[in-house]
Amino acid sequence: MSVKAVKKKGPRESQSNRKLRLVEIIALLQRYYPEAHCALNFSNPHELLVATILSAQCTDERVNQVTPTLFQRFPGVRALAEAPLEELEEIVRPTGFFRNKAKNIKACAMALVESHGSEVPPILEDLVGLAGVGRKTAHVVLGNAFGIASGVVVDTHVTRLANRLGLVRGDNAVQIERELNQLVDPEHWVMFSHWLIEHGRKVCKARSPQCHQCFLEGLCPKKGVGKKSC
Repeated sequence: MSVKAVKKKGPRESQSNRKLRLVEIIALLQRYYPEAHCALNFSNPHELLVATILSAQCTDERVNQVTPTLFQRFPGVRALAEAPLEELEEIVRPTGFFRNKAKNIKACAMALVESHGSEVPPILEDLVGLAGVGRKTAHVVLGNAFGIASGVVVDTHVTRLANRLGLVRGDNAVQIERELNQLVDPEHWVMFSHWLIEHGRKVCKARSPQCHQCFLEGLCPKKGVGKKSC
């Protein structure tokens, strides 16, 4: 089915047609962003877990500025579990919401020591049971630290682009994840969010999407994008 035929259907586009369009979208994302990857710096699963907790309402760049000091001062899960809360707060302060993040990091580390042998469990259900860890964080850790595709990571970029591309409707992260998991082939679950995040940062920006130079323009219905924005 042609792209035009799909786009004419607009909001009535069938699930099968949406999947066909998504195959073309993914092929282009792969071509243009072959080096897309997790932007958080880490050397082991627990570092990625902590970094992802810190990334809530904060840029990856800012988190990467904070974590070297944090991991040098408290290397390893046990060190984090035993860290003075006040010192943790001071180190992670630049990431925002620092009191809650420091509390969650310490509680998460304590749980890893007490219940998981100081190791990050490669199991979704175990991860979401840790302090400060939701489905997004769990998917990030499983996909990037363990190579386990447990679901599509849904952040603000993925939410924005998935809506603009007409793949989903709404801003409920759990619902968006559920719908994208049905649309996207599991082999692409880990990379799909990296591709969309890269595209969201470079082209499909929140306030000024560069539609005129977007390689996805022919496949995108531009849901929620005003003419002036493009």
